[in-house]
Amino acid sequence: MGKPTGFMEYKRALPADRDPLERIKDWEEFHLHFEEEQLRIQGARCMDCGIPYCHTGTMLAGMAAGCPIHNLIPEFNDLVYRGEWREALDRLLKTNNFPEFTGRVCPAPCEGSCTVGLIETPVTIKNIEQSIIDKGFEMGWIQPSPPKTRTGKKVAVVGSGPSGLAAADQLNKAGHTVTVYERADRIGGLLMYGIPNMKLDKQKVVQRRIDLMAAEGVKFVTGVEIGKDIPAGKLQQDNDAVVLCGGATKPRDLPIEGRELKGIHFAMDFLRANTKSLLDSRHADGRYINAAGKDVIVIGGGDTGTDCVGTSLRHQCRSVTQLEIMPRSPEERTAGNPWPQFPRIYKLDYGQEEAKAVYGQDPRAYCIQTKRFVGDGNGHVKELHTVEIEWKKDEQGRFVPVEIPDTEKAWPAQLVLLAMGFLGPEDAVAEQLGLERDPRSNVKAEPGKYATSVPGVFAAGDMRRGQSLVVWAIHEGRGAARAVDEFLMGSTNLPD
Repeated sequence: MGKPTGFMEYKRALPADRDPLERIKDWEEFHLHFEEEQLRIQGARCMDCGIPYCHTGTMLAGMAAGCPIHNLIPEFNDLVYRGEWREALDRLLKTNNFPEFTGRVCPAPCEGSCTVGLIETPVTIKNIEQSIIDKGFEMGWIQPSPPKTRTGKKVAVVGSGPSGLAAADQLNKAGHTVTVYERADRIGGLLMYGIPNMKLDKQKVVQRRIDLMAAEGVKFVTGVEIGKDIPAGKLQQDNDAVVLCGGATKPRDLPIEGRELKGIHFAMDFLRANTKSLLDSRHADGRYINAAGKDVIVIGGGDTGTDCVGTSLRHQCRSVTQLEIMPRSPEERTAGNPWPQFPRIYKLDYGQEEAKAVYGQDPRAYCIQTKRFVGDGNGHVKELHTVEIEWKKDEQGRFVPVEIPDTEKAWPAQLVLLAMGFLGPEDAVAEQLGLERDPRSNVKAEPGKYATSVPGVFAAGDMRRGQSLVVWAIHEGRGAARAVDEFLMGSTNLPD
């Protein structure tokens, strides 16, 4: 521990983001960066507490507490404080294949479980992590490192999101010949088309990593949908093992009156088309759902809802409102949300911060339930009608929404985006292979083993556990790779 009193001497500090009114004029990443001396000071705040919940990765109250991939956080914080950046990079890469992704898009459950957070604000773990990996690329320390020998075993990975990429990266390191299949035209899955460019730059960050993996021997196949273009059984026959990492891509719908009207879209369709058009032509092709000049209603919270708000603002929408069915979170932890649980507290994420800068207030309205969509007479949505609700316990003691009388309201809307989460994976591959499913329709595979009901077929990520975080997907991909390696070779040296 380089600075025993650092957590008492220094205050938490983060680099300022680009001004909201400026950054909504482009699609560039909005985070700025600290100089090295400032990062060393922040690293000094880590107290080497002896009980580092920051890297436990435990599920508490239904949410991650600490880092699911068990990053060696106190170690790399101390190394940054000492200026030992190369060693800090080595520590970081022991547990995390893609720190440049998690350092940008992870909600940082590690910080919610930081011991300093009991008495002060937590260490800026996420920003330090991103700074380490960015410096590693900047200094040229990260170079292709293909395996010295090959095992002769072939593995197919279905899906190129964070779990698929992590599985492929680990299996390639073990010497297996890995092919990743992606139905989209670009590799990356959620990382490429589900997260907007201003949060995660596709060319400078995502494609850079894909190019590195390709140089190390991973083969990528785009524009091929397993279960449609190639039967799942054929893939199984042609490989020694198959890892299914197709995600939980069935969106939750809102089947109410007027749902058939034009102008109502699933959030992922909106975000995916926007990023593809941006990458293909800087939006010149017009092949995206344009929010320009429209009153936009986003139904649902979470990261996806925030991304819809930020994207709509960059389109220069007329207005944007985000409707959430849950109550507003408290300003501070409640007694029912103690450390080291993830803090369920109110915050302005980047999209809401931008909307507030433009319109003067947080765009979110809470405890709102949508009742119907109303058309303009030409088959296009023009408004939606809502009612306020309160959450009360029913006879079984469960909280249920109860409408508040005389709270009906009509909201103008020419574009409605449904960001209410996902129900599970798509069915084709699981049905073709005859895989067992759990009650939530996910592919059934035991945690830690990742083996499905069909020998040689493994599942990981959201396809196995349901909708979750990028960092959990990386954890799953690494775990599945270890299980596959052991299945193929009888033993494994891959880490968890």
